[in-house]
Amino acid sequence: MAFSRSSGCKTKVCVATGSSSSSFNSISESNAFESKPDIANSQLYKPEKMESNNKMLKELATTDLELAQSYELKSGLIHMLPKFHGLAGEDPHKHLKEFHVICSTMRPQGIPEDYIKMKAFPFSLDRAAKDWLYLQSVMFNTWGDMKCMFLEKFFPASKTVTIRKEIYGIKQQIGETLHKYWERFNKLCATCAHHQISDNLLLQYFYEGLMMMDRNMIDAASREALMDKPQRQQDT
Repeated sequence: MAFSRSSGCKTKVCVATGSSSSSFNSISESNAFESKPDIANSQLYKPEKMESNNKMLKELATTDLELAQSYELKSGLIHMLPKFHGLAGEDPHKHLKEFHVICSTMRPQGIPEDYIKMKAFPFSLDRAAKDWLYLQSVMFNTWGDMKCMFLEKFFPASKTVTIRKEIYGIKQQIGETLHKYWERFNKLCATCAHHQISDNLLLQYFYEGLMMMDRNMIDAASREALMDKPQRQQDT
């Protein structure tokens, strides 16, 4: 499957001039030459100098592009990439975070990070996930497009709704310590970083899910029911 290069790697220099502005510029330049002969004799206005400057600008504009096109992934980077198989229990958000860390750390100087990610991402997929990528009928133009399609496939909106419901209704299990319950709650929230639930509500759901003994212990430690305290006191 072929991937087109990210549009962010392209550099375009566009110069647009209208007829009226051209006339104005020519008059202004003519007046400048007449009033200040030294300007006309300056090296900046020599045709060969201007041609040289234009050539330099073109070279600078295409340097990053040519460098990116000639770049080849190193085997060391490929071997360090995390693997995502597309299994039910895997977390695509965690995979993207780990993938980002490797690519940003191993990125050579002068190569756009998004370009590295687009070239390296297929090597981070395996089994069903890799099959999905190579069966795509569309061409990804940017890393943002590729990441968005990946999340739509392996973390659909329905999954977000399911996790939000689990957060709302979380309960401490019999025999589960307060510490273990807190850990499980945090892991659940981390599986859906975009749950869009405020910290105040998260605290409320955690508190309401506590077993009575642990809830009473927390209330006693805070000298009153935790949820009856103002928000500022809860944070402390």
